[in-house]
Amino acid sequence: MMHNMHKNLADLSLETLKKQTPELLQTQSVTAVLLALGSNYQAEHYLPLVRKDLAALGGIQLSTAFENPDFTSTEAQPKPDYTNQCVYLRLGEPMTLQQLQQVFKDLEGDCHRQRLTEAQTPIKKVTMDIDILLIETLLIEVVSDENSLSKNKDFEESNWIVMADRYPFKAHERAGIEELIKGHFLKGHMKQPRCYSK
Repeated sequence: MMHNMHKNLADLSLETLKKQTPELLQTQSVTAVLLALGSNYQAEHYLPLVRKDLAALGGIQLSTAFENPDFTSTEAQPKPDYTNQCVYLRLGEPMTLQQLQQVFKDLEGDCHRQRLTEAQTPIKKVTMDIDILLIETLLIEVVSDENSLSKNKDFEESNWIVMADRYPFKAHERAGIEELIKGHFLKGHMKQPRCYSK
């Protein structure tokens, strides 16, 4: 599902977007999300599976999948490489951040993610890790205009928020986000005001 692209895209800057902790946003209604997917165990099986599940939630756009070394790997203790990919998901129906976090934990569980086992072993087999990098919420303001034929108007504006616990982004996350932005999948949704009359 494509939306009209915003004409002035030069103002888009990840550094200037508001950053907030997820704990403060639990009840926010989310309309779109930018995710980082990661797997270091059978990624060729689990990435397509989770992408299919995400597509069932709304429209998705994908960055290139990158293979990256585990940054905690050492010569003495080598670890498997991760396959990482960013996903832009425009939800079919808004959800709270808390609901989304539970959905993503359930998707990780559907991929047989074993967090307790991972914590007990030095080399973690991560079938699927889904991290929320940015969320889009809608700001709706009702304005009363005496000169209008319609007394009340709703002004709706998208509001992108960076998850403070994920910022600054890792190199592969930034590369995936920038690829999606350059591909115009996110640009058209950044601070795009729309006006609806009642």
